[in-house]
Parts: sequence; structure tokens; C-alpha cells
Amino acid sequence: MAIKPLEGKFERIGFHTHIRGLGVRNGKAEFIADGMVGQLRAREAAYIVVQMIKKGKMAGRAVLLAGPPGTGKTAIALAIAKELGKDVPFISLSGSEIYSTELKKTEILMRAIRRAIGVRLKEVREVIEGEVKKIEYKMSPHPYNPYQQIPESITLTLATDKEEKRFTAGTEVAMSFLQQNIREGDIVLIDRETGRTTKLGRSRNAPKTYDIEGEVYINPPEGPLIKEREFVYTLSLHELDLNRARRGETVLSLFFGGEREDITNEVRQEVDEIVKRWIEEGRAEMIPGVLFIDEIHMLDIEAFAFLNRALESEMAPIIIFASNRGITRIRGTDINSPHGIPIDFLDRILIISTDPYTEEEIREILKLKIREEKIDIDEEAFEELVRLGVENSLRYSLILLGPLREIASISGNSKISKEDVDRASQLFLDYRKSVDVVKKYEKLFLS
Repeated sequence: MAIKPLEGKFERIGFHTHIRGLGVRNGKAEFIADGMVGQLRAREAAYIVVQMIKKGKMAGRAVLLAGPPGTGKTAIALAIAKELGKDVPFISLSGSEIYSTELKKTEILMRAIRRAIGVRLKEVREVIEGEVKKIEYKMSPHPYNPYQQIPESITLTLATDKEEKRFTAGTEVAMSFLQQNIREGDIVLIDRETGRTTKLGRSRNAPKTYDIEGEVYINPPEGPLIKEREFVYTLSLHELDLNRARRGETVLSLFFGGEREDITNEVRQEVDEIVKRWIEEGRAEMIPGVLFIDEIHMLDIEAFAFLNRALESEMAPIIIFASNRGITRIRGTDINSPHGIPIDFLDRILIISTDPYTEEEIREILKLKIREEKIDIDEEAFEELVRLGVENSLRYSLILLGPLREIASISGNSKISKEDVDRASQLFLDYRKSVDVVKKYEKLFLS
């Protein structure tokens, strides 16, 4: 039985666009739910963390997701953010990113922390609200990588029960549509002045793909497309810091101007006081988000000392770390420690482990991604892809999906066959075959 693709036109799907939550019901994780597959124990532990966060019992603590590569650590971190709420900021950072020639390590970490704390502001704005009837992207080569395509502009047809109009917008709006996985049949709200786009839900008139879905279905918009309404913005503390560094005086000025590098501690203290005043006046609401730091073993002893202090701040996001290392050296010292983390820091972290995926889990994850990416594949080819995932890694099978589509197209096939999978595995090596090549030509490689 072939895996049928989902209907749709645009075929650019990220690794985690399908994640909608942890898929836990009454404390028990379902095998497949909300875009998550398997990792039941880790997801149930993450669900408990979410409940603690909602009850305000995670102050001064962090979470470590520890497990082998490709076991869903980033997916679980993103699912935690989804569980916390629609507007909760989710900031992802690699441990190696703190080493910059322009900014200090502590400044990069501080900015990441401030980006992960949201402030919800209320403003009356002129907006475009409608159901998406048609989406057309104009793609162009990336300015720094001609082999990668990025959206240059977007053309939208939006409708209400009274009217239907065509709009064009630039790269920012196009990227926002892609990041939120907005498709035809979704209802969107676009700030006409800033282009800020919010997906409100899916129209009740749109056809359903599954009998059970995680989508929120709402009634189609009524009245004119362009209207005035109270618009809720979720800005980060870092964006407010930038605005204060420019000495902006109005809420509207928060959305204009470029980023500056001279954000001092005094500026941040002023912003904290302003936000507290807004909250007391009922104009704003604080939304602690999630800061996800991957490759935590890349942080050094100074970074850990900074984070130790940052966790104790009254304005701190939920920090989730991830590591695929065992016993390794703490950077900046000669000490070996689990995951490359100092013991005193590790002692204050809730640790959740992830396990290698089973064959059944790999099978279901591949089904999910094939449907999401609208790939047509026959049963024999799918089973071969599952076998490659079991023998090598899930990531290897997922990475092959892109080349498989092109190989089938070159061969003139409408559906991916086993021969296409065999061809892809010969052209693109897994890590084991790559090691064999290195050993075979060891004398020819530079050391």
C-alpha cells in the first residue's frame, strides 16, 4: 500500500513544522499524537515539566534532554513551547554560537535569554483578516548560497463572507507564512503597517485531511477584509531593549529601526522597570518563553557560571539544554564530567533521557514526514527506506527524502520506487560507508 501525500502546492517543509504539542493525554503519552512519535517516557517527563512551569514551580531550574543523536531532543523542546501557549517565544541556540568575535559570550547568552521572554502588548491597529484562498511564492537564490532558494515575495488571495481581494507582500511576510506553515484554507490576521502575520486557525469550510487533527477550526471572517481591531503583539524583552537603546518613547516605535550593539545593563534595568509599570497598568502581560541551547557541552566554565546566576533572576525564561555526549571534558578546564557540564550546575537540572528509535517508531515518523512533504512512494521503496533508517539512523532516511524526489523526477517516475532508493543510497553515503571510504583511502587523505 503506497503512502499517499497530503494535498498542497508549496513543498518546503522543515524538520519540525509538524510538531503541535507533546501528545500527552491525562499524563500518558500516546504513541502517535500532535506530530510526536514514540519517546513515551521522555514526553511524559516533559509534560510534568510543563505542568510545573504553568504552576510557577520551575523558578531557578532548567531541563536537560540527554540522548544519542537523532532521538528527538529538539522536537521535545519545541513541543514544550507549544504546550505552554500559542505566543510563547521559542529561541534556539547552539552552544558553539556564543564564541563570537563581535560580542562577549555573556552578552550573547543574555540576548538569547531576553529574546526568550515575551511581553504581550495591546494596540488598536489596521489589519487584514481573511481566509487564504490562494498562495503564490516567488522564489530567488539565497544571496550567500545560490543553491538554496528563499522566498522573494508572496501573492495572496484573501476572502471574507463579503469580499475577496488579492494582495502582494515582501520577504518578511512570505517567511512568516512558511514558518507558521500557513496554507490555503487557513485564516490569517496581518498588520497592514508592519506585516506581522498571525495564524488564527483553519476555516470550517476547508476540507479536513484527517478525521482527528490538531488544527483549531473557526468560522470564516465576516465583513470587510481591512478593518480596525485590537491587535495583541508579543514582543521580546530584547526587542524592548533595542528600542530603549534608541530612546523610543512610544509603543509604535517598537516596530521600527535597526539593531544596535550597545545595550548596557542600565538600559536593561530601565526596560525591566518600564515593563513592570505596564503590567501594573494592565497594558502588558509577561510571557516567560523557552530558551533551547543545543550542544551544551560546547559551553565553557565561564558560560556555565553566568547561566547559574541567570537562572536565579526573577526575569528568566525556561532554559532547556540538550546533549548527545557522555563523559567529556568541561570546556575551559581539565575536568571530565557527564555531558561536559559542571557537577554543581548539573545538580540543579531536571534530566530527561531520550532513547534510540525502534523500527516501529522509525516507520511511523517516516510516514508522517512523507505525508507532510507530499511525496508519493510505493510500499517496497518505503520498506527499504525504513530498513536504511534502522541500519543507519532515522536522520539518514529523512535526509534521503529530498534526493529521492529528484531522482524519481529525473527517471520520469511519478512515484518513488525501490530502485530510486537504492540509487540514492549509492550516491549519498551513510556515516558507516563514509568511514569505510576514509579507511580505504587513508593514505590519500590529509591528516
